[in-house]
Amino acid sequence: MLVGTLEIKLYASWVNSLKGKRMILQRLISKIKNTFNVSVAEVDMQDNHKILVIGIASVTNDSSHLDSILDNIISFVEENSEARILSIERELR
Repeated sequence: MLVGTLEIKLYASWVNSLKGKRMILQRLISKIKNTFNVSVAEVDMQDNHKILVIGIASVTNDSSHLDSILDNIISFVEENSEARILSIERELR
């Protein structure tokens, strides 16, 4: 069993409230879950309305498949979010 995790930190300069941040996060989290069948949640910086940190986890038995899933998720976030990616932490176990 292999577990792959991503922590993606995004910066949304135009967001002026936590309510606006939640709307962006809910939309992005829903799209990622429905497209890739992975677990996704906001994992940090909940009180900062301009920084979005999402954690993503996927389980599989093939390392190349896991790499492909994580690469596709990163590309998906880049294409489907107006927020700028600040950092990506990737871990395979």
